[in-house]
Amino acid sequence: MIHTRKVRLMLASAALLTLAGPAMALDGADMMQKLNAATSPNGTSVTYDKAEADGDVVTVTGMKLQVVAKPGTSIDIGEVTFEGVEEKGGGYYAETVSFPDIAVSDKDASFSVKDISIGGLSIPGNASGTTIDDILLYETAGTGPMTVNVKGKDVFTAESTETNLTRQENDAGFDFDATLAGIKADLSQIEDAKAKEAVEKLGLTTLDGGVTMKGSWELQTGNLALDEYALDFKNIGRLNIAMDLSGYTLQFMKSLQEAAKAAEANPNRKEADQAMALAMLGLMQQLTFNSASIRFDDASITKKALDYAGSQQGVTGEQLAQSLKGLVPIMMAQLNLPELQNQVSSAVNAFLDNPKSLTISAEPEKPVPFPMIMGAAMGAPNTVPSVLGVKVTAND
Repeated sequence: MIHTRKVRLMLASAALLTLAGPAMALDGADMMQKLNAATSPNGTSVTYDKAEADGDVVTVTGMKLQVVAKPGTSIDIGEVTFEGVEEKGGGYYAETVSFPDIAVSDKDASFSVKDISIGGLSIPGNASGTTIDDILLYETAGTGPMTVNVKGKDVFTAESTETNLTRQENDAGFDFDATLAGIKADLSQIEDAKAKEAVEKLGLTTLDGGVTMKGSWELQTGNLALDEYALDFKNIGRLNIAMDLSGYTLQFMKSLQEAAKAAEANPNRKEADQAMALAMLGLMQQLTFNSASIRFDDASITKKALDYAGSQQGVTGEQLAQSLKGLVPIMMAQLNLPELQNQVSSAVNAFLDNPKSLTISAEPEKPVPFPMIMGAAMGAPNTVPSVLGVKVTAND
C-alpha cells in the first residue's frame, strides 16, 4: 500500500514537472516576433539568425535593423543579450539589454560607440499603440564613448549618453530626461578658407559642451511639455528651447505613424509628399498651443562675433552694434507690429550694450488651437504675435 502511494506520488510529480516545464521556458522567437511588431510602427523591422533562451537570458545572434523606407539596407547589430527576461501581460519584460560595440566606416570616415545598453525594456504582447501597455517602452538607455573620425583625426567625441523614462502615477503619462555629455568637436580641419578664418577668429576651433533635455507627456490630454532642450558650450553660451502643447495623444501618434507608412509605401515621391502634407495639415487641427520660448545666455561669443563681423566691414564691433541698433527698428517697421517692434528694439539695444541673455517667449492668456493660429497666419499675419502672446526680453 505504501509502495503504491509512493509510485503514484512520483508519477504525479513527474506529470506536474512535464506540464510546468514548457510553460516556464521562455520562447525567444516569440519575444523577437513581438519586438518586431512593436518597432514596425516607427518604420523599422528587426531580423535575426537565432534567439536562444537559457533560464531568464535570451541571446539573439545576427540581429539587424531594417528601415522600411530604404528596402535592402540594414544596420548590423550582431549579438544582443536580454537578461532578467520574464513574460508579462502577453508580452515580455527584460531587466537589461546589452549590445555589442558598434564600429562602422566609409572611405575616410568612421563612427564608433561603446557600452550600449537598455534597462527595463517592456515589449507589448499586442503592439496596437492604443494604451500605455501597447507600446514599446524602456526605463533607461545609454551609451559610453562615441567617436567620429575623419581622415585619421577625431572630429567629434562624446563621453556618454543617458535617457530616462519614468511612468507617472496611475500610468497617466511619462516624465523623461536625457543628456549627451562631454561633447568635443574639432573644427580646425574645415577646408573652406573663409569658414576656417571665422572659426579661428571666434575661437571656435574646439567646441566643448553638452546637450540636456527634460519634459513630460500626459497621455489622456496629450499634453507634451518640453521644459528644457539645451545646448551648452564653453565660451559660446547656452541655447534653450521650451515648448508646451496639447493634443499629442497616443491616437495622434498612431495616426502620424500610419500617415508616414502610407507615404513610404507610395513609389511616386511627389504624390507621397503631397499626401503626407495633407495628412499633417489634418492632424495639426487636433493640437493646441500652450507656450514656447527660446532663450540664449551668452558666454562671450556675442562680442567676438560683433568684432569679427565688424572687421569684415572695416568697423569696430562697437560701431557695428550701434548700426544694428538703428537697423532693427527699420526692419521691424515693415512688419507693421508696433508693440512688438518696441519690445524687440528695446531688448536688442539692452543685449548689445551688455550681452547676458536674450529671450523670445510666446504665452497666450488661454491655450490657442492650431487652426486658429493657421487662420490668423493666412488672414492677418500681423495679428499672430498678439494671438500667441509673443514677448522679447533681454538680460532678465
